[in-house]
Amino acid sequence: MKKRKSPCIDLCDFSSQKGWCRGCGRTRQECSKWNSMKPYAVNALQKELRKRLSQMKN
Repeated sequence: MKKRKSPCIDLCDFSSQKGWCRGCGRTRQECSKWNSMKPYAVNALQKELRKRLSQMKN
């Protein structure tokens, strides 16, 4: 099985109010589980990350 690419951009800062990384939008727990997540869970999270990142920009 092919290893999936992490959304991490090496800007790890979890100091946002909701605990989301300012670089990729994931929580610490989501980062640690990333490699063991099922494909459907990754797809759902990636959609959520786009929303989170846009919320953080505003």
